Amino acid sequence: MKKNKYLLTAFMLYMNYFVHGMGVIIISQNATNLAHQWGTTTTGAIAVVSSLGIGRIINLLISGILSDKFGRKPFVQLGIVFYLVFFVGLLFSKSVTVAYVLGICAGMANSFLDTGTYPALMEIFPDAKGTSNVVLKAFISGAQFLLPFIVSGLASAGAWYGWSIVIPAAILVITGIYFIKGAFPDSKAVAAAEEKKAEEAEAAVQKENAAPVKSNKWLDGTLFILYGYISQATFYMVSQMLTQYGQSISHMSDSAAHALVSWYSLGSICCVLFTAVIGSKFKEVQLVPVYTLGAFIAIFLMWAYPANAVLMAILAFAVGFFAAGGVMQLGLTVMADFFPAGKGTVTGFFYTAGSIASFTIPLVINALPGMREVMFFDVIVALLGFIDTSLIAIRYKHLFGSLKK
Repeated sequence: MKKNKYLLTAFMLYMNYFVHGMGVIIISQNATNLAHQWGTTTTGAIAVVSSLGIGRIINLLISGILSDKFGRKPFVQLGIVFYLVFFVGLLFSKSVTVAYVLGICAGMANSFLDTGTYPALMEIFPDAKGTSNVVLKAFISGAQFLLPFIVSGLASAGAWYGWSIVIPAAILVITGIYFIKGAFPDSKAVAAAEEKKAEEAEAAVQKENAAPVKSNKWLDGTLFILYGYISQATFYMVSQMLTQYGQSISHMSDSAAHALVSWYSLGSICCVLFTAVIGSKFKEVQLVPVYTLGAFIAIFLMWAYPANAVLMAILAFAVGFFAAGGVMQLGLTVMADFFPAGKGTVTGFFYTAGSIASFTIPLVINALPGMREVMFFDVIVALLGFIDTSLIAIRYKHLFGSLKK
């Protein structure tokens, strides 16, 4: 078996997402200390987190397009630089205004990393695209599991809180040094080879059916952009309201309601491991409709039977597994199969749709009268996700002849 010469590059890409996992929650985990540093309240410090979403949407689409033009490496490097500005800036910032600008830098860093990393991993592991992207989720989850222990450990030891910020910054310095010379696959050569393979598959289908079927940027692109929005919305609603739903609708104790989030997180991690194991046996397009159906069923049962605390814990695990365990990354991988020449561009479009969901879904939640209505709305969204991914699978079969690996 030929050794993959880009394995170290892949590992460094994963380490960037380990840092990203910390970056997403670093402010909330250090809110008390940062609030004192910025001269504001804890609530005021946590409000800065919203700036990450603004930064993310600013450059996501354009950096995806440019990633296809100039290659993956510059955008990974930009992501590292912008994240370094964020972490180092947190240590020295003295006001909420400066912190908000730093948060925008962090959001932009995430976008740069996304449009460089997801396409790069699909090019490094062409026979395991979905698995390679889903593993990113494991690094993010691992970092978010570890950081609270680091923060609490520093507090218990009476140590400076800033070490929890220095650690991810130090990792970025290491990856940044590596990527000065670290090699990436030739994205244009990979795209040309994949286009040729796709054309051969289409030709085979046309020969059998005597009817040409081509990837349609409007039809197929719309289906995927809708799924980018729907997949983000589905797990965002559950993750944001799970504890409140347990308290107000299921009448669970505070500890039991908070534990639902732990079950949800455990389900997410288990799905990453499960997908990594079966990824060599099934195509991503086979898994995505199954996962979206599982998410719909689990969320529907949460809405229908909220009174059973044991069932709620099981369903929280199931929602984490099916809706937040990497299905969004699998959807992106399938989209790249439809549009092999523009992996960076499709990443930009796909995750821009997800970012829009992050902005609009809170408005919908606030407009609905209660938690039960929010859960029912999520049931509808999850059903639309299953319908959408089923249509994507049908289109895939028309284009490539088979859903099987």
